[in-house]
Amino acid sequence: MIKATKPNLAQRKVLSMIKSIQQFQSEGVKNLENIFVDYSLDMTKIAEMVQGVQKSVVELGLAMIAEEWEYYDDYLRKHKEARKGWQIVKRDETTLLTSLGSVTYHKTLFKNTKTKEYAYLLDKVMKLEKHARMTEDAEAKILEEAVESSYRKGGENASITDEPVSKETVMNKIHKLEFPKTRPLEKKKQLKYLYIDADEDHVSLQYLEQKGDIRRPRRNTVMPKLIYVYEGITNENGRNELIGKAYFGGVYEGGKAVADLWNEVYEYIEASYDTDVLEKIYINGDGAAWIKSGQKLIHKAKFVLDRFHMHKYIIGATSHLLDSAEDARSEIYRAVYGKRKWEAEAVFEKILAVTDVESKRRTVLAAKEYILGNWAGIMQWVRDKNKEVECSAEGHVSHIYADRMSSRPLGWSRQGADKMSRLRIYRQNAGDMLELVRYQKNRTAMAAGCEEIIYSSTEMLIQENANRRKLGVLADTPIYSIPYPQIRKIANLKNHIWGL
Repeated sequence: MIKATKPNLAQRKVLSMIKSIQQFQSEGVKNLENIFVDYSLDMTKIAEMVQGVQKSVVELGLAMIAEEWEYYDDYLRKHKEARKGWQIVKRDETTLLTSLGSVTYHKTLFKNTKTKEYAYLLDKVMKLEKHARMTEDAEAKILEEAVESSYRKGGENASITDEPVSKETVMNKIHKLEFPKTRPLEKKKQLKYLYIDADEDHVSLQYLEQKGDIRRPRRNTVMPKLIYVYEGITNENGRNELIGKAYFGGVYEGGKAVADLWNEVYEYIEASYDTDVLEKIYINGDGAAWIKSGQKLIHKAKFVLDRFHMHKYIIGATSHLLDSAEDARSEIYRAVYGKRKWEAEAVFEKILAVTDVESKRRTVLAAKEYILGNWAGIMQWVRDKNKEVECSAEGHVSHIYADRMSSRPLGWSRQGADKMSRLRIYRQNAGDMLELVRYQKNRTAMAAGCEEIIYSSTEMLIQENANRRKLGVLADTPIYSIPYPQIRKIANLKNHIWGL
């Protein structure tokens, strides 16, 4: 006696694989030979050769995938013990789009004798949603392109063949996305200081809640927020690079939503760093209220005004002074670095006294209010003299958000802007798009283990002879097959259908 699986199961699977490979050997190989002969006549036609090889190989792959799925469906049809309580209704032809191309195959509709439920058991085994039209890998390819360019190009990128998905379908999939929280470090680090930069982008909306609801005065922008945590700055490659970056963001509107965002950031910090060792967390930003609120929600955090914005306001308040502009700026900077708020206020009053044009006066008043209103944030970096406190948020906003969402004349829905900003952040955190697609489905772990079946060598020979009669001349064509993987496949299928 030989310990293995029943030949009519394993051998049938080998037979199925032989069909597509044999067909390729009898037809596909000849086609490849013709492609290479044509190339030998004109060796400049590299593209035609590569495209021809790709087409032939893709066709083989699609045929093998179809046979793989039909094999499992056939098993379910022919083994009542594997589908107890389910009766065959009919067999349908269907097509699934994969990243390789469209796979057309047959699957069987069953009816549950107790619940009267109708279902394709193969879909249940494969965890396919009802009316699914594409596989996870195709969805991942769509997201990989849509996050970079457009919904239309995302649809075109679904498979390597010319089978595009409509931009409306891509948009709907992105609108339904849910995202996991930013993954913390595997092991907590011990650092004295951490740095947080925060800013937002201005994205144009096509409508607020529904089409046509934007009226004058136009308030047609939404501002996705961006926060990133990092450990410091390095200059090893000749330019500043942030160490240990982790990104957060999306469209968070209202105090509660902003608090939720900051809480998510703090959860990450607590999970990734030893907060007992941590002495201070610097929050760098332009002074917006939502950014300042972070210091109230994150333990040991202090707000620091972004020096870029401080310089911008000082230049704006003095540029109209012509020859005396440089002197006025120097006075403001002396007051800042000397930590003398009253002196800075006095300089702005002197500038106002010599400014007659109303528009310029408004600019000076705005600068005065900005500098004095953010004085505590300015003093934080003046006192600490920490060279690591340098905000680069505007550059990150441009790279992460604006490149895709606001640098071109695009119009977004509020939901679309939120989902795309989160998708861009997910990508920036080196998130895997296939993992994201699977995250949507919340799959449960499958059961493990398999049973062994004992049968005789005589039975194996009988089944082999039957297979040879069925294959005919194809049986003598060399083919590599390993029975053991087929045994494992049957065992695994039994595990998948255990709960059906």
